[in-house]
Amino acid sequence: MKLLLTSGGITNASIHASLLQLLGKPISECHALCVPTAQWGHPMCGPASVRGFIAAAPGWEHFSGLGWASLGVLELTTLPTVGPDRWVPWVQEADVLLVDGGDATYLCHWMRESGLADRLPSMPDKVWVGVSAGSMVMTPRIGTYFIEWPDAPDDRALGVVDFSIFPHLNMFPTNTPAHAERWASDIDGTAYAIDEQTAIQVVDGSVDVISEGQWLKFGSD
Repeated sequence: MKLLLTSGGITNASIHASLLQLLGKPISECHALCVPTAQWGHPMCGPASVRGFIAAAPGWEHFSGLGWASLGVLELTTLPTVGPDRWVPWVQEADVLLVDGGDATYLCHWMRESGLADRLPSMPDKVWVGVSAGSMVMTPRIGTYFIEWPDAPDDRALGVVDFSIFPHLNMFPTNTPAHAERWASDIDGTAYAIDEQTAIQVVDGSVDVISEGQWLKFGSD
């Protein structure tokens, strides 16, 4: 897949240009599937925030509210009950998956349970745009600092990329550079702390930081 891993969505011209490059055509011609699953695993999310994401309500103007040709919903918790014969074509026909935040361990669990994780390698041209947990799920580990789902067995995620992500840098009092540095000290390998004006683009193993804001890198390359 082509990955655009963000903290807050498509928040500036540089990230917007990256998205257009990945899509290969205007946003108004692209069909998107919204994946709200991570929200159900986080205590700060629920029906109102899921509705806002899917309906492209104010607050989601940098994500589902970008003017897509169409918005559908892919709720991963339902996929095991309908079977791949139905849902795989839905994913194949979409240009982009918009994967919202919440709890990354919950999202990881349902990506595996649904079978979506196993299908990703067969979709090299699909674009994945993540926000927060929707980005973190692609990393090897998220750190115990970000686990909110009580049933999470540990902090491991999918490991599609070989670096970890600390999102919402400087957005909250508990997300300062000092907090990020302490978090990174418990993460093996490379890690990035990114703010709402930063994204990490990954295509064919090539990693590029796209930013008009602040970001930090920890660990080795």
